Amino acid sequence: MRKLILAAASVAALAVAGPASAQSPIVIKFSHVVATNTPKGLAAEKFKELAEKYTDGKVKVEVYPNSQLYKDKEELEALQLGAVQMLAPSNSKFGPIGVKEFEVFDLPYILPDLATLRKVTDGPLGAKLLKLLDAKGMSGLAYWDNGFKQMSANRKLIAPADYRGVKFRIQSSKVLEAQFRALGSIPQVMGFGEVYQALQTGVVDGQENTWSNIYTQKMHEVQKYITNTNHGYIGYVVVTNKKFWDGLPADVRAQCEKAMKEATAYGNGQSAKENEEALAEIKKSGKSEIIALTPEQDAAMRKAVDPVYKDVASRVGQPLIDEFLKETRGATN
Repeated sequence: MRKLILAAASVAALAVAGPASAQSPIVIKFSHVVATNTPKGLAAEKFKELAEKYTDGKVKVEVYPNSQLYKDKEELEALQLGAVQMLAPSNSKFGPIGVKEFEVFDLPYILPDLATLRKVTDGPLGAKLLKLLDAKGMSGLAYWDNGFKQMSANRKLIAPADYRGVKFRIQSSKVLEAQFRALGSIPQVMGFGEVYQALQTGVVDGQENTWSNIYTQKMHEVQKYITNTNHGYIGYVVVTNKKFWDGLPADVRAQCEKAMKEATAYGNGQSAKENEEALAEIKKSGKSEIIALTPEQDAAMRKAVDPVYKDVASRVGQPLIDEFLKETRGATN
């Protein structure tokens, strides 16, 4: 796969080389792994529309959804090698390439609501995290929402004991591994595009995701129960190849930054709406039973996963966890 990515990067380099390059549009290949009708997919399309408009056609954005170009595990390497210019990976994806700090977003129940999330992403803490990507040859441009996660399985998940022995698909994240091990589950790392089939064939028993992802990937059709937990958050960091971004003419980069800012506001506004609509459609389909937890059941879940904070402190960094909690809860854990 690395050879294929390198070959693609060479072709991409040739495409912008040569005497005609001044007249040719600058191509930004934007690759992502979800459907177009998700918050991320809609925001990517909005960025394409605005970037092309604001640069008067100097930039051409090619959006490749649904893992058309690269799967979860391949896309960051493709970006670093220059085979694509822009991605919006979930926060979890940066741990495996050595930027473990983004896994703080994976801690269970760390973000109570979207207003608190904005406080983090739009403030100094969010900016500090983006700066960590420079060393990996990337520039962090924006934070995009997907929403809050729910738990699904072919058994009812109400009490922590119900999770014991259940095989859960997870993104590649040591924090998520620790979360499911705390519940007695068996976490299994798997690419997003493979989840539906894995659930359908019983390779895994359950998964955690937002309502919009569950609905657009038809996961509710192969899961009997979905518990409305809101236990975790899925968000994305829009990243670009740093060398490519820094090499853009200043006026073009400024217009692309303007387009990204507006696309971010649009996409984040769509997120809550898309999740509400997806939940309504899942209920209407009648294929999954939606389970609501009582306050006591919710408290039991929170207590069961609380040890995860100490388990991952050495990986994510206790000072960062404390800084995050100061923003989200007004206190340290």
